[in-house]
Amino acid sequence: MERVTESGAAPPALGIGMVGYAFMGAAHSQGWRTAGRVFDLPLRPVLAAVAGRDADAVRAAARRHGWAAAETDWRALIARDDVQLVDICTPGDSHAEIAIAALEAGKHVLCEKPLANSVAEAEAMTAAAEAAAARGRIAMVGFNYRRVPALAYARGLVAEGRLGALRHVRVTYLQDWLVDPDFPLTWRLEREHAGSGALGDLGAHAVDLAQYLAGEPLVGVSALTETFVRERPLLAGAAAGLSAGPAGGTRGRVTVDDAALFTGRLASGALASFEATRMAAGRKNALRLEVNGERGSLAFDLERLNELSFHDHTEPAVTAGFRRVLVTEPGHPYLEGWWPPGHALGYEHTFAHQARDLVHAVATGTAPAPSFADGLQVQRVLAAVEESARNAAVYTPVLPSLPVSPVSR
Repeated sequence: MERVTESGAAPPALGIGMVGYAFMGAAHSQGWRTAGRVFDLPLRPVLAAVAGRDADAVRAAARRHGWAAAETDWRALIARDDVQLVDICTPGDSHAEIAIAALEAGKHVLCEKPLANSVAEAEAMTAAAEAAAARGRIAMVGFNYRRVPALAYARGLVAEGRLGALRHVRVTYLQDWLVDPDFPLTWRLEREHAGSGALGDLGAHAVDLAQYLAGEPLVGVSALTETFVRERPLLAGAAAGLSAGPAGGTRGRVTVDDAALFTGRLASGALASFEATRMAAGRKNALRLEVNGERGSLAFDLERLNELSFHDHTEPAVTAGFRRVLVTEPGHPYLEGWWPPGHALGYEHTFAHQARDLVHAVATGTAPAPSFADGLQVQRVLAAVEESARNAAVYTPVLPSLPVSPVSR
């Protein structure tokens, strides 16, 4: 049952329409279903309709994930009177068209990362979001890892000055699902659909987290990228998420990167390093980061996402060292709605937290974070990485720099 107000009435409904229903669609569905049952929300998310091109598949997804209706045309979903917020979970080549149409139709928008496949598309989306904001409509990009309680807590430590002036930020995001050269050629390996490979898929998260934790943008990068397997079997069936159907007998060309390695400089002068790959054998979802400052350091590993390592360098050397902070206390970010201390959360909870924050932004008319402008800033960094890699790793400025929004909490 949904939570009720102090008067006993359910909060007003916020009709959600989602475009796309595979891996990210399932995760977003979980978040929308859960948020109102865990947190006291000013609006009640209602799963009004989901859209996808395959009629049978989208109806099955609607039944599985709790959507009241299914559409085979995203334009019909946007036109529905019972949809006030459009959640975009499609490949990047359709983000701009759907998001701009939804904003112009007076809908709020949540769009999966990366925001777009190009800087030009991201600029158009950001302009549409700014115009919609003047009409009271909200647009947010879905960098869900900001909603890991340990990372939100880490951001608080940096903002409070516990690390002092920052010196280094390093992020690696390693997966291995493309190690097999016979893994089929899915849409994630085609530039026209995905925009880029590991860079946009994983590197976008790494860049956003670095800027979010530091509270400042990257202003320049020097990069290398590589495609290790240049041809893969063509699909004989449909792909879903990070898995694929059976491969056929012919092969097609991979048009995105398998790995990206780059260094960067933040606006303050702090140095940053990044590695993103889907070819690291044995690494499933290894997102790891460390931030070093003049007064301390922090470190995080997504595969141990309830923990944050923190070192206070102002303590006496005889007792100082990294301490393990179990981020499950009611006073930690987002934990007020969950379980007693020590009871761990998981990946899916980040989407409930994302829904929570977006509902509050819609209800209060508050600018959301990360905004489309934040998504555009990440897109500019990705573009600079690709330009640098094309030019023998020459240092490439990221211009113009934009402020990075904190999470609204």
